[in-house]
Amino acid sequence: MILLWLIAISKRFGYTGSMNAFRIENATVRRDGKKILSSVSISAAIGEHIAIIGPNGAGKSTLLSVIARRIYPLALDEYRSEILGEERWMIQDLKKRISFVSPQEDAFYTSAYTAREIVASGLHASLGFDFHHSVAPDDWNRADEELKKTGMYEKRERTMNTLSTGEKRRVFLARAAITEPDILLLDEASSGLDFPSRADLRDTISDYATANRTIVMVTHELSEILPSIKRVILMKDGAIVKDGKKEECLTEPVLSSLFGRSVHVAVSEGIYTAFC
Repeated sequence: MILLWLIAISKRFGYTGSMNAFRIENATVRRDGKKILSSVSISAAIGEHIAIIGPNGAGKSTLLSVIARRIYPLALDEYRSEILGEERWMIQDLKKRISFVSPQEDAFYTSAYTAREIVASGLHASLGFDFHHSVAPDDWNRADEELKKTGMYEKRERTMNTLSTGEKRRVFLARAAITEPDILLLDEASSGLDFPSRADLRDTISDYATANRTIVMVTHELSEILPSIKRVILMKDGAIVKDGKKEECLTEPVLSSLFGRSVHVAVSEGIYTAFC
């Protein structure tokens, strides 16, 4: 608890230092007898922004779920998990410190909840409301403020099933941000969007990339990677094969080796693109 107090003080005065937002050591995950992650270790400092890329089936999404404790690795002696200096968390408390935007929420894209309700429900670590939830006026005000940041305030009373895919993604980003999380995990947040919509979403995410918040994003689109992201992790076959500076990882030789075919890379104003 003392460390959490120190984290709060560091936020107030803008100090990030080298304190870990999270630390995972030797995480191994099996599913249906198949190894999805193989003794993976990763840590991130508070305020550090990271992109994770790799082929399909590399274990990227599983790693995000391990960080968020939505998936638990094998209970091996060498496995360790620490979030904001603590090993043990009540899951409802943790969901307010770590926000996770992933395709797992796609089912709620077609719900009859309004955009405003979806965002406000983030304060209860739920998607929508149950009978025991109560929403104070301040909660609605906070939801409105986040909707303004994502450009969705004017559509706050629209139900999710009437919004475009890009609009829904903005709503879920607002929901993820409403608790002012220390850690924001993004799993292919722009999948299915056209390239202007991806650019708009990247700009929105950039606003959340503050010095006091750690962002880890999984993506197949290099153009999603924020200019503020300096560290890139490459994964393949359930393992981290390279972890380093963006300009060292996003090169044609490195990516060609990662994907097993010739990859060409272009960079414009800090935005990367790749094609085969």
